[in-house]
Formats: sequence, C-alpha cells, structure tokens
Amino acid sequence: MEQMKIIAATERLIIREILPSDVEGMYALDSDPEVHRYLGNKPVTQKEQIVDVIKMIRQQYLDFGIGRWAVIDKKTNDFMGWTGLKFVTETTNGHQYYYDLGYRLIRKYWGQGIATETALISLEYAFNILGVHEVFAAAHMENIASNSVLKKVGLRPIETFYYSDIKCNWYKIDKRDYEGRKQKS
Repeated sequence: MEQMKIIAATERLIIREILPSDVEGMYALDSDPEVHRYLGNKPVTQKEQIVDVIKMIRQQYLDFGIGRWAVIDKKTNDFMGWTGLKFVTETTNGHQYYYDLGYRLIRKYWGQGIATETALISLEYAFNILGVHEVFAAAHMENIASNSVLKKVGLRPIETFYYSDIKCNWYKIDKRDYEGRKQKS
C-alpha cells in the first residue's frame, strides 16, 4: 500500500501527493491533445513518459517539500488532474527560485470550478503553511479559462513574455495582496 499524504479535502475533492499508482490518470490527462493545446501541443504518447514525470514530482517533494498534487474526486476516487505549487529552479521570464502556481485537469472536469477551488487551496498552503512571500504563474495568452482562474484567485497580470515560442501572461500575488483579498471575502 502506497503511503499517501493528504494536503486538503473539500466537500467534493481530495488534494494529495501524486503517487506512482497515478500513472493511468496522469496518462489520460497528458495524452489528450486538447489538454495540451496551450502547452506547446506536445501530448505524451507513452506511459513510460508519465512514470518519469511522477518520479520527478516525487523528487521535488523530497528536495523542496512541495510539488504538484493530485486532484481526486471524493465520491468516485477518480484522478481528475493535478494542482498546486512547484518550486522552480530554472530561469523563466527572468525569475529563478520561485513558487509557481499551476493546475491541469482531465477535459471532462473542465468548467466546474475545480481549478479555481484547488488554486485557492494552493495559495492558502503557500502563504499559511510554507510562509512564502510571493507566488507566480504563467498562462498562454489565448487560454481564456486559465487566465480567468488566475485573476479570480487574486493573481495580477504584470507582463507578457515568450516561453519558447508561446506568448504568455506572467502573474504574481504577494502575501499582502493575498491577506487583503481574504479579508474582503
């Protein structure tokens, strides 16, 4: 039996560490060309690729105490996608050693508020558990849904940049903005 660290649970979701047994769910997610539409159009074609991704994420848990988390349907126990924070050590848009907020869902779970719900949990974890001072995110300029989620949870677009050849919006939220937003809600 795999040891599972649960990060959060809501009425409909369980947020937990990604496990080696999540290969099927991760493959369903990352082999869908529509999911990869705004990610450079490079869906995975072999489950071995997913095994490597899961190993990398689990290594991030060890190295940095954080990494993307699985989103699980509480009623069915189905893998819905991933969410959470990643500590980025390579340089992206002139930034290095920063916390990145991200999420990716299997297509049948789009449009149900899941990305927003899990992004809010991730920000709460970032500021209240990890004690970070700021969180960044990037989204393809044409990905209306992802840009909407980031704004809805309080990140501000601060500039545009090219990631490879993809024009993206660069977002940021700091602890003060996060605290101010929480007081208003």
